[in-house]
Amino acid sequence: MASVKRVFDAVLAGRGSINFRDLERLLLRLRFRLDRTRGSHRIYLHPKVSRPLNIQPMGKDAKPYQVRQVRDMIIEFDLKLEN
Repeated sequence: MASVKRVFDAVLAGRGSINFRDLERLLLRLRFRLDRTRGSHRIYLHPKVSRPLNIQPMGKDAKPYQVRQVRDMIIEFDLKLEN
């Protein structure tokens, strides 16, 4: 498991593949909350974000387009890591 800060930096830089569990840990530290799960789809909500985030794993990694969605939300809504 990578540190949340390292995953945050990797997502912002658009580097390589991201482990799905690491991405979920990052979302929780960004103050997203898991709203519901249906099958492999996990729906996350955030108080500052006007739309839900739907993610699901591709094997053990997160899907690249979903990592880009997370990066875009971080930038658009100026999300910061919480301690």
